Amino acid sequence: MNEFSILCRVIGSLFNRQPQDPLLVPLFTLLREGKLQSQWPLEQDELLTRLQQNSDPQALAADYNALFVGSDCNVPPYASQWPEGKTEPEVRAFLTSRGMPLSDAPADHFGVLLLAASWLEDQSAEDESAAQLALFEEYLLPWCGTFLGKVEAHATTAFYRTLAMLSREAIQAMYNELLESSEEAPDA
Repeated sequence: MNEFSILCRVIGSLFNRQPQDPLLVPLFTLLREGKLQSQWPLEQDELLTRLQQNSDPQALAADYNALFVGSDCNVPPYASQWPEGKTEPEVRAFLTSRGMPLSDAPADHFGVLLLAASWLEDQSAEDESAAQLALFEEYLLPWCGTFLGKVEAHATTAFYRTLAMLSREAIQAMYNELLESSEEAPDA
C-alpha cells in the first residue's frame, strides 16, 4: 500500500464507520499512541497531534451520529444530498465500471469515495490515474469542500473538526499529485 492509498484508506475509514466500530480499533490505537504520524506521508503533524489528543471512540460516537447518521443529520455524507454532487446511481455505475466490488450501502458516501480511491490505487490498472482523476474531479471535489466546511462548523468534538481540516489538505495534496502524474503521462 503506497502513501496515496494510506491517506485515502485512513480518512475514508474514519468517515465511513462509526468510531466505536471494531474494525477501527487498530486505527484508533495507532492514533492514540501517536504512531500514525510516523507513517503519515503529509506534513500534518499539528493536526495529527490534535486527532491523537481527542481520539476516544466512545466520546466521539454522539458527534458522529449527530453529524452523519439518519435523515436529520447535520451534515449528510452522501454526494447525492449536495447540489454539486452526483447521484448514487451515477457514482455506483462509475465504481462498478472500474470493477470495484460494492455492497448494498450507498456508494456516494464521502468515506466510500475515499476508500474507492484507495482501491483504485491498490488495483494499479494501467489507467488507474485517469480513473482516480475522474473520481476526484467528477465525484468528490465538486461537493467535498462544502461538506468538510459543514463538518467543521457542526462538529462538537475537536476530533471531527480536525479531521475535516486534515481531510481538506490531504485531498488537495492527493489531487495535485494526480494532476502532476497525469501531466507527466506520455499520452496525456
